[in-house]
Amino acid sequence: MEEWVANVVEHGGPQGEARIVLRLTCGGEVVRLAVSDAGRPFDPRAAAFEGPNHERGGGAGLALIASFARITAYARRAGRNRLVLELPLA
Repeated sequence: MEEWVANVVEHGGPQGEARIVLRLTCGGEVVRLAVSDAGRPFDPRAAAFEGPNHERGGGAGLALIASFARITAYARRAGRNRLVLELPLA
């Protein structure tokens, strides 16, 4: 969750007082995180990981997220990105 929000703020370009909305639920064998933000359109399922950026640091955020979570949905509606991640409990 922290990595995704940091990426939205650093790379998404939300303006001014734009809100990032998080909804965390637990059901069955997963924790589900739904995130909504007003940044630039970005579907992480289509992004290619090109390795970490050794010059500025970082660059491995999406790979890190993918190692712990599964992206179950993405949509762009009403000027907002809407993403759902699932993290297995076991």
